[in-house]
Amino acid sequence: MDETTRKAIETLKTNNIRWVHSAFVDVRGILQDMVLPAREYLSGAAFTEGIGFDGSSVRGFKSIEESDMIFMPDPKTLAVMPWVTDEKQKSAIILGDALEAFGGKEPSVACPRGYVAKRAVKAAKDMGYTGIFAPELEHFVFTSIDPTKMTWDLWAAPKSGEGDAWGAPRVVPDSPEIKPGGFVIRPKEAYYRTPPEDTTVEYRNEVSQVLEDNFGLTIEKHHHEVATAGQVEIDYKYGELLDTADRALYYKFVAKNIAKKHGLIATFMPKPIYLDNASGMHVHSSLWKGKENVMYDGKDEYAELSQIGRYYVGGILAHAKALTAVCCPTVSSYKRLVPGFEAPIYVMWSRRNRSSLARIPLYYKGAGFAAQKRVEYRGVDPSCNPYLAFSCIMKAGLDGIKKKLDPGDPIDQDVYKLSKAKRKELGIKELPTTLKDALDEMETDSVIKETLGSHIFEAFIELKTNDWNQYCLYVSPWEIMKYLDY
Repeated sequence: MDETTRKAIETLKTNNIRWVHSAFVDVRGILQDMVLPAREYLSGAAFTEGIGFDGSSVRGFKSIEESDMIFMPDPKTLAVMPWVTDEKQKSAIILGDALEAFGGKEPSVACPRGYVAKRAVKAAKDMGYTGIFAPELEHFVFTSIDPTKMTWDLWAAPKSGEGDAWGAPRVVPDSPEIKPGGFVIRPKEAYYRTPPEDTTVEYRNEVSQVLEDNFGLTIEKHHHEVATAGQVEIDYKYGELLDTADRALYYKFVAKNIAKKHGLIATFMPKPIYLDNASGMHVHSSLWKGKENVMYDGKDEYAELSQIGRYYVGGILAHAKALTAVCCPTVSSYKRLVPGFEAPIYVMWSRRNRSSLARIPLYYKGAGFAAQKRVEYRGVDPSCNPYLAFSCIMKAGLDGIKKKLDPGDPIDQDVYKLSKAKRKELGIKELPTTLKDALDEMETDSVIKETLGSHIFEAFIELKTNDWNQYCLYVSPWEIMKYLDY
């Protein structure tokens, strides 16, 4: 028994844990959970033999005639769930990989964590690199939402404690009600607001505290985001690809459970509010050789970005259209990727410029800040599977390095303000505007297919095509309002 496993068992004993949530993700990135008595882990059996489960009941995993699979927990991911306060029901959660049954020791080709992410890590290692990642996860917190009463009208949007989901371009004097001690924040003006206008600070404090104290994340900062109705962001410290993806899952898990504890609803749906900003998940990444960030070059006057860094950007931009399907995998995602809401829609790169798809942050200068040199890829949202998204971003960048793909000249103008003719002159292409268009791009990209493996590649396209077909068939309240009088 290795030291990490012994430490996990000791954590279970010390905290008197009764139940262990044994979790992994399906192809969509949604947590799947089996709850086991802690004794299965205390004996060591779960760590050595794994736990059998029905893979045919997991989206994108197995067909019914080959359903048996094994969950193999990763002891270093064990975390205690502090919101379960009943001493007789104390619980923990652990993440792991899905293996093939009947003595299989390697991760199944259906496992996003064990197969896709670990293969991407190995691919980088084979080239001499370690990928370092840090996502900026945004999400909304609502007090209530009733899908059966949603209409095209702005005032039927999900409700938060901040102006009951303002989304209108004007203030309606008597709607919504302004409660004593409360304020209404104007649309798209909620960024960095303070209490009492910001009603989410206590929630963010508690989520951040639990993530630090129980789940091993290091919080760098948290704040209210731009959208008026309870949009927040909590940023945590960077790490290697697999660890960072695990932390993204735990971030979402904790955010939802702390919200429930307070009678709230946390959602990572990209665009729940009409005419206000959506939630993104900008992904920062860099490549390292040992203790050296190979993306830094102090001699580069433009952004202190090395040639390797430029090739990495070139690879990301070359695969950007196909990446969009993996990084923005829902119908809702494409209601975010439109002009005017700070979301990237043009394939270009720049320093500092937040209208670019790939951005080189430029807060500080000099060798003392070499560790911070990175690429921020802004074409990602929190509905993605982080194992798949991080892996595809890194493999696209590595492909750029292999092929020495030039990203072209950076564009330091606000691209949203450029005319269509000027964008054409500069050779600026656009991201797909619908999930269907993105899936079409993905199907033609050999690097994305190789990264995911043929099983997940085909399962992903099938699942998402089904989403698109359902969406196309659905008759929405907006359509009734728009066309009933024809």
